[in-house]
Amino acid sequence: MMTSQEVTDITAKNTFGTWRFQKGWKPLHIVDAEGCYFIDANGKKYLDFSSQLMCVTLGHKNKAVIKAIEEQARSLPYIAPGFATTIRAELSKLLLEVLPKGLEKFFFTTSGTEANEAAFKIARMYTGKTKIIARYHSYHGSTMGSIAATGDPRRWAMEPAGKIPGVIFGPEVNCYRCPLNHHYPDCGIACVEYIEHMIANESDVAAIIIEPVVGTNGVLIPPKEYTPRLRQICDKHNVLLIADEVMSGWGRTGKWFAVDHWDVKPDILTTAKGITTAYVPLGLCATSKKIADYFDDHYFSHGHTYEAHPLTLAPAIAAINELRRLNLIERATEIGAYLGTQLNALRAKHKSIGEVRGIGLFWAVELVKNQATKESFNSYKDKVGGIPLLIDKVATEMMKNGVFVQAWVSHFVIAPPLIITKQEIDTAVKVLDDALRIADEQAL
Repeated sequence: MMTSQEVTDITAKNTFGTWRFQKGWKPLHIVDAEGCYFIDANGKKYLDFSSQLMCVTLGHKNKAVIKAIEEQARSLPYIAPGFATTIRAELSKLLLEVLPKGLEKFFFTTSGTEANEAAFKIARMYTGKTKIIARYHSYHGSTMGSIAATGDPRRWAMEPAGKIPGVIFGPEVNCYRCPLNHHYPDCGIACVEYIEHMIANESDVAAIIIEPVVGTNGVLIPPKEYTPRLRQICDKHNVLLIADEVMSGWGRTGKWFAVDHWDVKPDILTTAKGITTAYVPLGLCATSKKIADYFDDHYFSHGHTYEAHPLTLAPAIAAINELRRLNLIERATEIGAYLGTQLNALRAKHKSIGEVRGIGLFWAVELVKNQATKESFNSYKDKVGGIPLLIDKVATEMMKNGVFVQAWVSHFVIAPPLIITKQEIDTAVKVLDDALRIADEQAL
């Protein structure tokens, strides 16, 4: 048996660490996980305050989901997607109950990235048009099409090849740092009105893709008027609306999907992560019936080997049933309000906190060097340039004290499992509170 040090060394030497410089990478050896905690090879427990990559919605080792995987492995581990399976039909029926009404045709993938790739191809095939409008400060995946529609620096390394023809960017929704230098509510929601200006002045726009609540790039929640107005603009100009709910779906925001907060029906919805509570890779691209009907008489030019893989579908059924059984959608609103109160209390104590924002169990704490000017400690260019980030120092301090949280350039993404307790929240917030002294010492 390998020692823990050998596991770490081989991992660092022979596999790529993603979104990072490889030199100096020493990944922590994890051997177990249960509930809201994971455990390293030395037996130390860490409270998972971000559900890993904002995906372990039900927490670790949910018995019902594990049982579904085991039973499917014994009955039918794989069959090509050209065949019908009971598990595919059962999941499809269940999706009709929980997805926004009107989404009735499904393409199953193995990631959110692939779901977005499918959405782009479907939009272009259906409309006969080519351009996709995305937004800055967005993330839609790492394959060539999805990274081209990503607005953050993860796209930069792939340019110009990563900039596939026809992807153009509009302003993000960020009332704390408005890209148009306006102030809500006096702005007239200029960020969405500008998108109509883009459509009117561009030819050939097939679709716009948005994260209804932006995830990695800061948990950016739009004003209540934004998404309904965007739906109106898309309808007016015959442009498809794609909702990327890879991170914001499956109860994370206190609704099944974030678009449900504004009662907006997208033409295409993509999702992944929490659909199986991340135990097995599964993505979904769901379309309206109108789009689906088009392909009755037009060739559907897409597919892959692991499409609708039976082992990926079974845990999705179990995960949906667990969300219902445990009332976790409703609970995300209740416990999320408690989390928000605790985080906002930190805002008054720490001069390094610029803003706390969130919805359901989906929160961000943004750090700044100067609260008055909103100057950040670091920039996107620092991230890709290998300059040490202050927020990473804070996150490292939290890990030393048993709490794991995702950090991205200037903010933490706090998205714990939906089963987290108030006591566990108190523990994590106290660790964050103590670690913020590192940032406070550098703040003006």
